[in-house]
Parts: sequence; C-alpha cells; structure tokens
Amino acid sequence: MTIPRPIGEPELHAYVDGELDADDRAEVEAWLADHPQDAARVEAYRNQKRQLHALYDSVREEGIPARMTALFSRRKTPARSISWMRIAASILLLALGGLAGWGSHGIWQARQDERFAFVERALGAHIVYVREARHAVEVGADEEDHLVAWLSKRLGHPLKAPKLGDAGFELVGGRLLADGAAPAAQFMYENAAGQRVTVYLRTGRDGTDTAFRFLARNGVSAFYWADGPFAYALIGKMPRDDLIGLARLTYRDVEG
Repeated sequence: MTIPRPIGEPELHAYVDGELDADDRAEVEAWLADHPQDAARVEAYRNQKRQLHALYDSVREEGIPARMTALFSRRKTPARSISWMRIAASILLLALGGLAGWGSHGIWQARQDERFAFVERALGAHIVYVREARHAVEVGADEEDHLVAWLSKRLGHPLKAPKLGDAGFELVGGRLLADGAAPAAQFMYENAAGQRVTVYLRTGRDGTDTAFRFLARNGVSAFYWADGPFAYALIGKMPRDDLIGLARLTYRDVEG
C-alpha cells in the first residue's frame, strides 16, 4: 500500500491558485478528503482570494490619472518608463492587498480560536483524569442513565453518551466539569488494552460549523467540532488516522 505524502502549505496555496497539474490536484484533493482541518483552511484561502479580488480588481484596472500623465509628459518621461511605473503601481497594490488579506486571515483565525478555545481545557481534563485508577469518573457506566440525565440537566440540553463499542471502546463513566463559568461534561472510554479516550462537550457554541478540526499537545491529540447546542472534543493518545475514525463514529452516534 502506498502511503500518501503529507501535503504542505505551498501545495495548498498552489491548489487554491489553480497552479497544479491534474495528478497533483488529485493528490491534494485526496488529502483534503481525509484532513478536514486542511480542507477548512483551503476554503478560508478561497474566501480570502475572493475578497481580495472584490476589493482591488477595479483599482488594478484603472488607468493612470490624467494629472500624473501630464506630469510625466512635462518631464518627457519615456513611454517605457511609464509602463514600468504602472507595473510598479500594480505590484504595490497587490502587496497592500496581500497584507490586508493576511490581516483578514489573522482575524478569521483568531475568531476560530476564540470559538474553540474550550479544546485546550478539554485536553487538560483528559490528561488529568485518564491517569486515575480509582477515581477516573464521578459516575460509572453501571449508572449510565443517571449519569446522562444528571449531565443533561446541568448543561441545559438533552445529551447522550456516544457508543464507541464498534471501535472496541466501552464507556467507563463520566463527570461534570467547569469550562470557565459554564458547565461541561466528560465521558471516558477504555478498550481491552487499557487505552482510554474521552469525549468532552459543552454548550453555548454555534453548531452550524460541523467541520472537524485537529489539535495536538504533548503527544495527546483532539478532534473537535460544533453540532447543535454543543461543542465536542474527542481526545486520545493515538495516531491521528485512528483518532479521526473514533471522531466520525462519535459524530454519527450523537447525530443519530
């Protein structure tokens, strides 16, 4: 089996700009299908490009103002020099547009980070509690109905503990956590090898953006997304490709 090579930032920008041949374009599209975070970045780059064209295309097509033409004429500037000045002006406009675009990208990224800042707290809770032997959860899986009813009441919306048995992970239990001043829930799962993952969720997020995002810290990885009234984070110490399979299973179960 051929392992696909990682797709980096230059290839993503070349893909957005239409600079790739058919084979390279197909390779990038295959990568994006399995890497939703990169797919979201590509869509952001495309939106940024559209905004730049809307802002600066009309300026780039403008002719040289009459007063500048008259000035060049009085100084008997050669036509070739005027052409180079026009090119220089276009380059300057594009450079300014690029700076504005990256500024917009920074604002967009900051807003995304703000919306999903909870995942850092979810990672912290995961690291603390998966190490516990006797007190990993507040309420065990033998009281799952009580656990789900209690957490639903505290979070203000009906929720469910995802079923991950198809991937070999069974519910250990869960607990109530604090996410800033808001309540959050954590469900913990374990497989036959003793490996643990957690599902963290909290309310108060815009559930219209369901794209998966990925974050890794100190060997622990998370896929996180928003759906309905909740923001979710699935966290585990495992390869990204294995974790995204669990994330998809979690998403399908809570959706169903």
